[in-house]
Amino acid sequence: MKADRLLSILLLLQTRGRVPAGELAARLEVSTRTVYRDVEALSASGVPVYAERGRHGGIALLPGFRTDVTGLTSDEARALFILAAPGAHRALGLDDALGSALRKVMAALPAPHRPAAELAGRRVLVDPDRWLGGPRPAVDLDELQRAVFTDRRLRIRYRHGGETRLRTYTVDPYGLVAKAGTWYLAADRRGRPQLFRADRVASAAVTDAPVRRRAGVELAEVWAQLRRQVEERPAPVRVTARIRRERLDLAVRILGGALTAPPRIMEPTEAEQHMDGTGEANGTSGSDATGTSDGTDGATGGWAMLELGYPVLSAVRQLLQFGDSLEVLDPPEARRVLADAAAALTTLYAADRTPHRSE
Repeated sequence: MKADRLLSILLLLQTRGRVPAGELAARLEVSTRTVYRDVEALSASGVPVYAERGRHGGIALLPGFRTDVTGLTSDEARALFILAAPGAHRALGLDDALGSALRKVMAALPAPHRPAAELAGRRVLVDPDRWLGGPRPAVDLDELQRAVFTDRRLRIRYRHGGETRLRTYTVDPYGLVAKAGTWYLAADRRGRPQLFRADRVASAAVTDAPVRRRAGVELAEVWAQLRRQVEERPAPVRVTARIRRERLDLAVRILGGALTAPPRIMEPTEAEQHMDGTGEANGTSGSDATGTSDGTDGATGGWAMLELGYPVLSAVRQLLQFGDSLEVLDPPEARRVLADAAAALTTLYAADRTPHRSE
């Protein structure tokens, strides 16, 4: 691996200028002595590299020296052509730039690496959007980008989820994040991190004031903190439910954010504990086209247990979409909410609303 390390040193010096030996050692995960030996090897091979000792010293190339070697291995070249989110480049207005950059990289690659890199781009596709995501509103990222890249404060008019009125905020942006096809602005508001969905920003204007970020804090750190806040948000309503196993995969995809634990397959004896004296599972028939009277499912082996968390009790209505394939077992209040909602639907659709044609 010494050849790769020598090439890494050469490229780092070419892009960074003078670099302390200790920093090179840390980046390459070797000792400082190894770095100095590598520098001697580069010099012996004709690379005009030298070392300066002292407080402001370091390792550098002679001014004006450049190499056209890309230094890319076959795997590195393939990685560049498997880009994780082509939609992200489109939203940022960088689609053409991306295509141009990849063409330049392809031209600079050693000839033996080119077929593998091209094949990787044709054989691997990464789609960042979730299943059943539905159409997404158009998002204008121009002003958000401008604030991020010019280090300026940003004034936005923003609509929070569940609200109709717009609020006005002045924020200090750290950057933009694309997660599962949705764009977010990570920013400080009054010195505290906050997440803003880009599709809820009604308008944005870059101010003349310089951004006021917290010293030493970068986007990755802010995003990790905000993500933890979202994922670890307490859900005061804990719901236990069971679902037929043939609908389990669909439920996991749809309910992923509400699940507080991995689904657990129920044993037949456990399923029987939720049957009443008539052979029915708490009101759900134990014998139908897909099930048997002992509470198991003939095709897939029965039921799975789900543990869910919701911020408010009324949110359990989300579970109605699974019909009689899902039953809430606890708490009783959640069962009543679903029963009332089902009764209201029955009343709505039982009414005769067939339009009367004029004779």
